[in-house]
Amino acid sequence: MSKAEFIERVAKKGKMSKAEAKRAVDLVFGEIESGLKSSKKAGRFTIGTLGTFSITKRKARMGRNPRTGESIKIKASKSLRFKPAMNLKKAAGC
Repeated sequence: MSKAEFIERVAKKGKMSKAEAKRAVDLVFGEIESGLKSSKKAGRFTIGTLGTFSITKRKARMGRNPRTGESIKIKASKSLRFKPAMNLKKAAGC
């Protein structure tokens, strides 16, 4: 589902205009983003019935260039993870 489709569904379910739904969706996504940046729990943002967003750190490591086969160094990076809540897993049939 695209963001536009999501906004359309929110507008329909919430009986509001698409502009109002877009502002609401952007506000929620913005709060998740700012929550991850300023979280007191080191990059964790939990929404009770949805799940937990977290930032994990990956260590630097050696990899291989698939074309040439030569070894290359992959630098350390951060990655965003999402762990769904039990309610969401059950709703999805997982």
